[in-house]
Formats: sequence, structure tokens, C-alpha cells
Amino acid sequence: MRVGIDVGGTFTDFVLLHEGSGETLTYKCLTTPADPAEAILEGLVAFERQRPGTIAGLEEVIHGTTLVINAIIERKGARTGLLTTRGFRDVLELGREVRYAAYDPHAPMPEPLVPRERRLEVDERIRSDGSVLEPLVRDSVIASLAGLAAERVESIAVCLLNSFENPAHERQIKQLIAETLPGVSVSISYEVLPQIREYERTSTTVANAYVKPLTESYLRSLRERLADRGFHGRLFIMLSSGGVTSADIAAAYPVRIIESGPCAAVIAGQYFSKLFDLPDMFCFDMGGTTAKSCLIQNGTADVVPTFEVGRVQRFQKGSGITLQVPVVDLMEIGAGGGSIARRSRVGTLQVGPQSAGAEPGPICYGRGGTGPTVTDADLLLGYLDPEYFLGGTMRLDREAARRGIQEQIAEPLGIPLLQAAWGIHDLINETMAAAAKTHIAERGGNARRVTIAGFGGAGPVHLYGLARKLGAPRLLVPPNAGVGSALGFFTAPRAFDVVRSHKTPLLGADFAALETLFRGLEASAAEALRSSGAGDQVQFERSADVRFIGQGSETTLPLPAVDLAGLTVDAVRERFDAIYAKLYGRTYPECDVEFVSFRVRASLPVRLLELPKLAPVAGATAARALKGERLAYCAEAAAMIPYAVYDRYRLAPGVRFAGPAIVEERESTMVVGAGGQVRVDDYGFLWIDLS
Repeated sequence: MRVGIDVGGTFTDFVLLHEGSGETLTYKCLTTPADPAEAILEGLVAFERQRPGTIAGLEEVIHGTTLVINAIIERKGARTGLLTTRGFRDVLELGREVRYAAYDPHAPMPEPLVPRERRLEVDERIRSDGSVLEPLVRDSVIASLAGLAAERVESIAVCLLNSFENPAHERQIKQLIAETLPGVSVSISYEVLPQIREYERTSTTVANAYVKPLTESYLRSLRERLADRGFHGRLFIMLSSGGVTSADIAAAYPVRIIESGPCAAVIAGQYFSKLFDLPDMFCFDMGGTTAKSCLIQNGTADVVPTFEVGRVQRFQKGSGITLQVPVVDLMEIGAGGGSIARRSRVGTLQVGPQSAGAEPGPICYGRGGTGPTVTDADLLLGYLDPEYFLGGTMRLDREAARRGIQEQIAEPLGIPLLQAAWGIHDLINETMAAAAKTHIAERGGNARRVTIAGFGGAGPVHLYGLARKLGAPRLLVPPNAGVGSALGFFTAPRAFDVVRSHKTPLLGADFAALETLFRGLEASAAEALRSSGAGDQVQFERSADVRFIGQGSETTLPLPAVDLAGLTVDAVRERFDAIYAKLYGRTYPECDVEFVSFRVRASLPVRLLELPKLAPVAGATAARALKGERLAYCAEAAAMIPYAVYDRYRLAPGVRFAGPAIVEERESTMVVGAGGQVRVDDYGFLWIDLS
């Protein structure tokens, strides 16, 4: 048995998988932000009550967490210091010297994770080719460490100029810290990110140091508490790149799990895309706090090398702290069930990005929330059953939601209550659709050809409206969609990515030396996998970041996992030109190119997830699953009309029915408009064709 656990901003989702039978159990509970492990233990104890012996019988716990990103956003990490080459003390504040709001001279920038008084310098200098220009002066290191000790630092980041070519000085400093400041956590850039670009490398190393003590403490505590409950299996953590790694590796490199939770639904979407042979899938996951989405083409989601966190303007690119770590290329906006609606300063309706989260939550939760939210509106529109939320374990207060929207939205805007509720629902759909159109277009997709797969507690409620705005022809809603992202943990490979920068022109490149470099990267990545119990079946994928000489950005070039001695300059150049032309419409054969960085992904063979098929039911019809009717809002009629309400657990394979309809399951509710045609397949997936 394996269990996947996705800790979100509002809810924590669980899927328990018995691999022998393919049987799954699900659970969903409110997240406990002050101590995420509390919600995790609640879910496992719930499984234990259903199936005694579950915890002791678990082989793996696979966990996606928002701990790291929340610690950076909320500035709750360790008291951190930075040691760097003399003259580079202010790299964190200089950044790229690019303003995200060009016409706003007062646009704020994020405060560095390490203030200037805790950023100290040492005497040393390494050239760009790795040769030593100025040896490391031990006394300068001792003096700086004394200064950091006086500042009572708990963690130290070390980032020296050009250390990705020669890490000798960083390793010496790491040893000195161990000798003079035992117990202080250390992160050196050569181990965290041996890659060019001084700002990104420094920022990433500092972020790793900032959250490392917190992550180590959390994972250690989680393991101990799981063990106290009888768990003796292995604990794995989802990486931001879509792979899974051991808790030990996650503790050493916590910056790698910054987007640990959000990418789980994308990994599940990749699996479904391949299972059903869907070349263009748009994965849409809407929870209580945010909506995440990703275009999956030919069964693969792109992975990008950089990510921003802690933005001053939450969804304004360039206003955050840049981290150079591999991250699944997903789009995230502040649109969830907990997104708060209000009257804007200019007298219009605004929804989000502020969220009620898990504490206090929407008004209808009855936990102290006062701001009207999307969930409150969905309840008033009839899409949610107040007696069947979370399968009936949590009752919603419809009257409180009505008062909140009436007093804070309808009356200030001078509109009827029903119009106010529909405005909240429709505006959040419009916000998500606008962002989705841009995301799909930028990646060469076509919104009118994609199949939209819906996940999350709020995703299926808004899926039909989103598809209408995008012009998408078909929807796919998996069983247990409300916790569907947690299913992605079972389809993710156990993998680890490593990178190292080493600039060398393609013409005259020593392929034998590059092969040695790749072999070293492969050994490092394989060691990271084997530390989590991997065997000898490690597979490698190689790539290189290549650019025209003098260019400011690189293009990733996949390379065969064979001895590079068999490659020729012409063959590499031909591959590069083909990829570059596909991305940008043309290439420049007259310009020379250079290698900049070399990448390796080590992974284990994926343990295939065998989805169980539903048992056929002779003569099954939709009427067998009909729970009754409920008045719900129809945009076309501009009124509340009867919607057929179905019990998803009683829908048999082959059953078909038309909208308007509502399909209920414990963790989510699917809303289908009058133009939708629904079909249930052999696995229990709902396929909705839009007319």
C-alpha cells in the first residue's frame, strides 16, 4: 500500500492505493497551517479507522508540501547569513537591475532574505575558467564567521564567484564553519546550484539556507510522529520538477521542493494524457486558495529552469525572488473557492487574489470567515449541497453566505442577490480563462483543440464555465477529482536533476572531456537516488544549455545518453538549429554557438499505475444514480432552474445523460450546463462533450 498526501492552502488531500487490487480510498480535511503534520496524521488515522493495520502496512508515504514556499512568503525561515567574494555583498539587492513596473518609480521590490548586516565578504577570487586569481585568506573567513556568530545566525549560505568551475574555496569555508560554528546549517552554492548567473545562484543558495533548518526539523518530526503511529516504510517528497525524492534529499535541498504540491495534478494529467492518447490536454486544478493549470502536449509537461517566489505583486512577473531550480511549467493564479469578493475602489466587482484559506475559510464554513467568497457564491447558486459537503462531514451555512453576499456585494453594487452571486462565479471563471488563453497560446497550443482535465475541490464546479469561455470541445473529470492531485504522486518517477555550468564553444569542443563531465553528473544524480533505496536500474537523460556566442539566454538541447565521442560538431549544430528554428521561426547559421550548462536527470523506471475498471451493470441507466433535482442557476435562462443531481458512485460504465446536471461525490461536485453531453467510461471517468 502507498498513500499520496497533498497539503494545500485550504485542504489536505489523501489517496490510499492498494497496488495489488488497484483499490483506492480517499480522504480530505482542512489543512492545519500552524502544523501541517496535524492534518497528515488526521488523514492517516481516518484510514486506520476504516482499515485497521493500514499505517503499519504502508510501504510508502509520498508527500507534496507547501511548507517551503510558505516559509519564504511569510518570512518564517531561519536567521540566515551569507558569505561571498569581496565586492559581491549586494548581489541580492542589485539582482538583474530590471524594474517589473517600468513606469512606476515607487514600485517596491522584495526584501532580500538576508539583510545587509548579515551579508559578509571574504578575500578570494577565482577566474571564469576555474583558475585561482587570489587564494582564499583564512583570516578573512574567520573574521566574517565571528561577525555572523555575533548576529546569532542559524544557517549560512556560501556563494563565491565562479565556484561552479572550481569549488575548492567554498569547500574550505564549509569545513571552517563546521569547525568554528558547529550546529549551524550550511548551504554552499556548488552543491545547491553550480551554475552561471551570479544573482540567480546567490538567490537560490540563500533560499536553500533560509528554509533548510525548518525543513529538516519538519521532516524529522513528521518521520518520528509517523513512526509513533506504527509507520515503518519510506517517506518520499515530490520535487518541483515532477519527480519524487527521499526525505533526506529534500531536507538537504529544500529549495527543490518549493512547488512540491501544485505540480502533482500535472503529473496525474500527464498519465491520463498517455492513457487515453490525448495529444493536447489542459490540466486544471482549482482548490481553495489558487487555481493551477498546465498545457500537456504529447503526454509531457514542460519543465522550466527558473521560478519566482514571494512576489510583492503576487502575479506580476519580476516582482519576486528568482530561484534557479527546475519547476513544472504551470500557471498559478489567485482563484480558488476561498477567493474573496469585494467592491473595488471604482465601484466594480473584484474577486481575489486574496483568499480566506483554511483559517478562517469562507463564510459558509462557520469558522469565523467574514469575507464573501467563491464557495459562498457557488452555494447560493445551488451548485453545492450544504448537507453533502465533504460527503456530509461538514455542513455549510447557506444563510450566513446569503447575508455576506447581500450586505457586502449586492447592496453596495445596487444589484439583486442572485446577480451578485453569479457575478462572483462568472468573474472568477473569466479571470481563469484569460490567464489560460495566454498560457496555452504562449506554448503553441490551441484552446479550441484541448481536452480540459479537472481536479480539485472547486475545479469540477467551474470546469464547464471555463471551457465555454475557452471554446474547448471536451472535458475529462477523473474519479475522486477533489483529491485527484494526490493521485499524481503514484505516477511520478523517482528522479533527481543535476546541472553544472561550463562554458565552451561548440567549434573545438573536447567531447571526451564533456563526456567525463556528464559521467560525473550522472554519478552524483545516481547517488542521490540510491540514498533513498534505489537499485541499479537508474536511467539517465542528458541535455545541454546552448546559445549563440554573446546571447543572453540559452536553448535546452537534448543529447543522447551515449558516449559523446560518437557525436560530431555538425550533428550537434544541426540539432540546435532545428530546435531554435521551431521555437523562434528562424536560426542563424552564420553565428557560432557555445555550450553553457550541462544537465542530467536520473530516474528509476516508473511503477505503472493500474487503474481498476468498474464492474459492468446490466441495463444500467442514469436513472439508477439519480438522487433527485435541485434548483441551480443557469446562465442561459438567467434564472434558477431544475438540475438533475446524480450520485457519482452509482454511475455505471456506458451510462450517458445530458445537462443541466450536477454530479456529486465526497470531495467535489461536477456542474454540467444545458449544452453538455456526459458519458461514463470503463474506469469511471466522466467525459463531457460540449455542443
